[in-house]
Amino acid sequence: MSFSIGIVGLPNVGKSTLFKALTKKQVNIANYPFCTIDPNVGVVKVPDERLEKLAKMSQSEKIVPTAIEFVDIAGLVRGANKGEGLGNQFLANIREVDAIAHIVRIFEDKEIIHVDKNIDPKRDIETISTELIMKDMETLEKRIIKVSGEAKAGKKEKVQELENLNAIKTILEKGGLLYGREFDEPSQKLIKELQLLTAKPMLFVFNKKIEAKSDEKQLEKTLAEVGIKMPFVLVDIKMEADLGELTDEEKVNYKKDLGISEDGIDRLIKSSYQLLDLVTYLTTGKDETRAWTIKRGAKAPQAAGIIHTDFEKKFIRAEVINWQKLLEAGSWSKAAELGLLRTEGKEYVVQDGDVIEFKI
Repeated sequence: MSFSIGIVGLPNVGKSTLFKALTKKQVNIANYPFCTIDPNVGVVKVPDERLEKLAKMSQSEKIVPTAIEFVDIAGLVRGANKGEGLGNQFLANIREVDAIAHIVRIFEDKEIIHVDKNIDPKRDIETISTELIMKDMETLEKRIIKVSGEAKAGKKEKVQELENLNAIKTILEKGGLLYGREFDEPSQKLIKELQLLTAKPMLFVFNKKIEAKSDEKQLEKTLAEVGIKMPFVLVDIKMEADLGELTDEEKVNYKKDLGISEDGIDRLIKSSYQLLDLVTYLTTGKDETRAWTIKRGAKAPQAAGIIHTDFEKKFIRAEVINWQKLLEAGSWSKAAELGLLRTEGKEYVVQDGDVIEFKI
């Protein structure tokens, strides 16, 4: 399964530098707006310490982590919904991703020009949110015009659709985002069909300097002031990009000197994975130990279908054990001997950290 996160924000807030840090791919990070016109796509592995431990136990020949696509989308500016700064093209790129990582610059640097001349996180968040809202309004208005004629002609389903469209539009007119709100099933289908941008889950990435103190409560307050309840992480993006150029030993020493214990990029990737409401189940053996990605709530046959479509059709049962219990047992055969393996059927909802062997 492929899942993608679009990296968005104003010009010169650190989007392309973040992409470089995430993927270790060199991209154009020249210091001027619109230097990235075509989106860059990079596949990033999701950090998972369970894989190495299971691979060691199984003496696996290889480890295959789960992955997320990150799409580096060029900087949006005020008026992007009307085509300013190649805005229509960039907003179309956002439409294709599953979720959004919104980069907000909170550091001062005279050498890196801010498109609005000064640092103001609240203003910058409102600018991007407004552009997404305006683009969704445009999409809805086109659909409303199309449906209105049929509704006037008395088609019941179109009358209802028009009501739903206008209800969604009212939320946007009040400056609200659609994500996180309750909608009935017909409205949910409309939102999905129209690929509305403000319905996508969003993670805020506040780009800071490692030495600067950051008040997380103030950042929470900033998001609350613009009516947004979404997760955020703090990352020194430039430092993380620089770390990507070092050897493992140099990284350890560099972090030790700065007193850093946690990898900011790993934290960002994990947060993005959680944002998509995904879970990981695992398979392990001599050939490989592998992480598999499924949507939360998926049942055993659907999980089997991720490995191969035939597995879903031919699913009989699954043998399941939590990864920690498997490690404690020391091997699959020992876990079976101890009666730790559970036999689950078609209705079993797969849990994060399950190690599964499917019977087909």
